[in-house]
Amino acid sequence: MTQTAAHKQGYTATVVAGCFAVLLAQVAYSLPGALNGTLQQEFQTTGAELAWITAAFAIPMVVFELTTGVIGDLFGRRRLLQAGALLTAAGSLVSHLAGTVEVLWAGQVVAGLGAAILYPISLAMLAAVSPSQEARSKAIAVWAGFLSIGAAISPLMGGWLAAEGDWRTSYLVVIAAAVVSVVVTRFATDSSAPQGRRLDVPGQVTLALGLIAVLFAATQGSEAGFARPEIIGAFVAGLALLGAFVAIELRTDVPLLQLGVFANRSYAVVAIATVIGMFAFLAICFSMSIWLGAIQHQSALKIGVLFLFVQGPAFVLAPLVSHLIRNFSPRWVLTAGFALIAASGVRCSTFDVHDMDWTRFIAPMLALGVGFALTVGSLTAVAINTVPLRLAGMASATTNLLRDFGFALGPVLVAAFAVSRANDDLGAGVGRAIGESGLEPPYAEIAGGIAREGGAMAVNSMPVVPGAGADMPPVPMPESLRALALESLGGAYGLAFLVVGLCAAAAAALTLFGLSDSGRAGVGEPSADEEPAPTG
Repeated sequence: MTQTAAHKQGYTATVVAGCFAVLLAQVAYSLPGALNGTLQQEFQTTGAELAWITAAFAIPMVVFELTTGVIGDLFGRRRLLQAGALLTAAGSLVSHLAGTVEVLWAGQVVAGLGAAILYPISLAMLAAVSPSQEARSKAIAVWAGFLSIGAAISPLMGGWLAAEGDWRTSYLVVIAAAVVSVVVTRFATDSSAPQGRRLDVPGQVTLALGLIAVLFAATQGSEAGFARPEIIGAFVAGLALLGAFVAIELRTDVPLLQLGVFANRSYAVVAIATVIGMFAFLAICFSMSIWLGAIQHQSALKIGVLFLFVQGPAFVLAPLVSHLIRNFSPRWVLTAGFALIAASGVRCSTFDVHDMDWTRFIAPMLALGVGFALTVGSLTAVAINTVPLRLAGMASATTNLLRDFGFALGPVLVAAFAVSRANDDLGAGVGRAIGESGLEPPYAEIAGGIAREGGAMAVNSMPVVPGAGADMPPVPMPESLRALALESLGGAYGLAFLVVGLCAAAAAALTLFGLSDSGRAGVGEPSADEEPAPTG
């Protein structure tokens, strides 16, 4: 076999392994998307507890992506990718067996640790084995397509199984996919990039604790109240730790994150747009699933079908996106993508929560999907090709960190905003609603307690007001109270759709005015003291 043939074979096997790994990660990550309503009914969760199901996966994924990138650079990426698949399988097994929402959180945390390996390492392996920037851009486009396939089939699978009354089987499918990932990765070409890389323990610790504190405060504050001392303390501690992380990275010889890359204007603009745009994207996805599942109690299968319109375009349009990445300015590709995401959010904000026609969401979800298809591959290509090839591991981990940090912020912040607003609206009208209901003591006090403790989501989901003892049977939840909770949730999430749509519009404006027309998305702009990535 010639050297060229051998290289081609190694390239193909590595692309297959990398794409299957990111497919696995995205299937595990996206699974709760269609199941939010089912899980809310199964575990009787509050709004914040429901948000934590997604956040429990996203937080460890975001926190440890940079470190796993360093570990792969130092010790090799192939076995690390296999370890990520095994962690994802272990977490999925815990989720499959979960009897309480707390156990489900634990399973999500373990699976999130696996994803923290799968995302950056799969991308770094593709970048390392690609013989040219053109091949790298093509591989990235295919990688992004498989990411979207995972995000499309996962909610559909979960929704179908939930409709059949067996949502737990979804996690067995993830375990089977993890085993396949371990096997196919054996044939991939191993790679590493130890030059100038070492573990940065102080940086990792401050980054991890800072992000956890900020995301915890944002999620819990939605129900506990943002003015509570522990929430304010968590915000302050998180910001202080993130400030310490920046100070450490600026002073250490071998940083976890080379902040100097942000001196490149294109990289900095794309980095900011990545966080804002991906936040808006997943916030819209999450809000749609909450609107139909947890609020309107519609079938999880319908939500899964809608996710096909969200994620299908990224795979179907993969050849077009690959062509755009290589031949057109990222300014126009990214601006068009973020504008479509913005239009999706604004359109959804006009919907009436009393209207049960789920097909209204098809058009905005399709716009959202096309917008995501145009942005996710372009963002990755610009970021990766901006740095020298020897820094591809760091750049891929950083790109995944920024994208997934935006993803993590989506459910957390939109739930914090919407749940807090809905609970405030419920609290303002609950006395009047109970008075109109005709409930007698102690049922009136019990209903008021449910509203205060569980919020609008609990009132909207509970069919009865429980009695105070065995001699007091439950009575139906008053329609006046249920209607107030439904309208409070609908108004809050409608406003949330509008806010995140405007955030996507801000990302579009940033790329429109912050990027230049010169250059293509696949062409990097390395700094003057670094060699460019090889072009052939």
